Amino acid sequence: MEPEISNQSLLFLVIFVLVPLTLSYFYQLGMSKDILWSSIRGTVQLFAIGYILTFLFDLNPFMGIPLMLSIMIIIATFHAWNKGKELPHAFLVILLGLIIVEVSVLTLWLAFDMVAFTPSEVIPMSGMVIGNSMVAMGLALERMKSEFTENSGRLMAALSLGAKPSQASHLIVTKTLNAALIPNVDRLKTIGLVQLPGMMTGLILGGVAPVMAIKYQLVISLSIFSSVSLSAMFVTMAMYRYFFNKNDQLLENEEELRNQQK
Repeated sequence: MEPEISNQSLLFLVIFVLVPLTLSYFYQLGMSKDILWSSIRGTVQLFAIGYILTFLFDLNPFMGIPLMLSIMIIIATFHAWNKGKELPHAFLVILLGLIIVEVSVLTLWLAFDMVAFTPSEVIPMSGMVIGNSMVAMGLALERMKSEFTENSGRLMAALSLGAKPSQASHLIVTKTLNAALIPNVDRLKTIGLVQLPGMMTGLILGGVAPVMAIKYQLVISLSIFSSVSLSAMFVTMAMYRYFFNKNDQLLENEEELRNQQK
């Protein structure tokens, strides 16, 4: 028997929204509107995607899967791009990176019979891979921008001594990749001990045997770990060069970066 949550029970979820809302009001954080809006928007989006997935699951896999994955990748690209829109070709780099990651992971899943090529399996699992890759790319772009700003003096000194952009920015690239990977490394260390991952919990609640749920969770957890690593590395290695102009001079502010796009 599948567990079911009634519509009446869902109404009581407002209690979980009141907690951060009260904290925002009490400490004058100025986030009340954001909390309300994000809660309403998230609820509407989830119900909307529920109906969309119901429709897609009834389609032929060769129609439903590419359609939904394309939508996911495009939306994820726009969100990650907002973190570095002043950088030249950032949108195309992120889009290409997400496509490479998703195609690579999906190919391995299908080649080793980890996932069946059905919308009900491919779409949810791919969504987790694309979503985490999007976050990793956004974090990498943000960290890279801050590192280049904070270390502009050291970079210019290295360039004046004859260092190439790749040599001068090696430490920044390393720090950026570390920042993008550490959260996932820590998550893997505590998986199953501090928390039961979402996919595993959902499968168990749906009636799947715990051992089988663990197998699926291992597939998605290690897939996400690999995709996040590849995404962070791809966007960092592709974009760091745009912090320098054609004469290997450091671009010191966002205006110079935007001018480079023209």
